[in-house]
Amino acid sequence: MTTTDETAANAAQIEYWNAGAGDTWASLQDRMDAQLEPLGQEATAALAPRPGERILDIGCGSGQTSLALAEAVAPGGSVLGVDISRPLLEVARRRAGPNGPDFLEADAQTYPFEPGAFDGAFSRFGVMFFADPVAAFSNIRRALKPGGRLGFVCWRRPDENPFMTLPMAAALSLLPPPPPNDPLAPGPFAFADPARARDILAQAGFDAIETTPHDRKIGSGDLEQTLGVALKVGPLGAMLREHPEQRDKVIGAVREALRPHAGEDGVKLPSASWIVTARSA
Repeated sequence: MTTTDETAANAAQIEYWNAGAGDTWASLQDRMDAQLEPLGQEATAALAPRPGERILDIGCGSGQTSLALAEAVAPGGSVLGVDISRPLLEVARRRAGPNGPDFLEADAQTYPFEPGAFDGAFSRFGVMFFADPVAAFSNIRRALKPGGRLGFVCWRRPDENPFMTLPMAAALSLLPPPPPNDPLAPGPFAFADPARARDILAQAGFDAIETTPHDRKIGSGDLEQTLGVALKVGPLGAMLREHPEQRDKVIGAVREALRPHAGEDGVKLPSASWIVTARSA
């Protein structure tokens, strides 16, 4: 995507998801889908899409959620998947084929959606990266019909999500300390505080806002598959790219940290998320 006045607000995220991160997630599509699908299904159930409805899938990534939503609104319904990552959208379009959902490379914070065009808006971990979340959700609300539904899943606090934090904790003694994180900056934990999420949605014109905690063990495969994901995705992957001399030691440490969580159905670690629902006021 070329950065224009409309996309400048999220320029950093657009660059990030069209460079290494987008390619990495695209290459790990099967593993990431296996990990996140149960949480997306919980948010889909909360949104309750119905046959004949038109649904907007925000941050649709490689398309698994858009395909599932398309099944839920058939017959007669449609789904538009929106994402800023070209590498992920290329995967989504291949998976969907000519008769699947439509996909749009765009920034949902600023894209001029047709007003009142959608019955519902959905997201599986795609709404925490907006530079201006109030502006973004205001734009999404305008795309909904009056009384249109919003449903998404987002992460709770890092300490409640060992599936993300355990690999980094295992590697910390072998790597320089990571830079401090701004909890309000765009990123996976930007909506960890449910009061903040509710305030953002209220400012954006939503009501009937509910945040429901959801806890579930999730995984991306067996021990070696989970290790491969942990070494490539997120802060640990970035730090290893900066310090390749430590790679072998980190691999060993992370493997041993994951091993006690391996079972017949693969490595499973606790996750903690919010299932958020609201209506367009």
